[in-house]
Amino acid sequence: MTHGRGQAPERLSQAVTELIALRGWAQVQGHARLNEAWKTAAGDSIAAATRVLGLRRSVLQVAVGNSPLLSELAAFYKPSLLAALSRECPELKVRDLKFVLKGNLPAA
Repeated sequence: MTHGRGQAPERLSQAVTELIALRGWAQVQGHARLNEAWKTAAGDSIAAATRVLGLRRSVLQVAVGNSPLLSELAAFYKPSLLAALSRECPELKVRDLKFVLKGNLPAA
């Protein structure tokens, strides 16, 4: 059956999927899930001094407010944070962490 200009009607599921993508709703929900996973893995004090930037190619990018904390996270806490993320949220499939210095974040 055709509709309109000789095209078949669009499935409702496809239309809803496209609407969600256009409005960015899935991205907002996904970012909230990343923030929740980071806070669970890192703990309140580290989470308060950092901000999740996003997940790209299975690498969780995290903004850090100061250089000493960035160095400490990268050198000492990275393996345990990755293990906690894998344990708490295996569906995210985080394989690495990248810490980025952003000076406008609050200090820990």
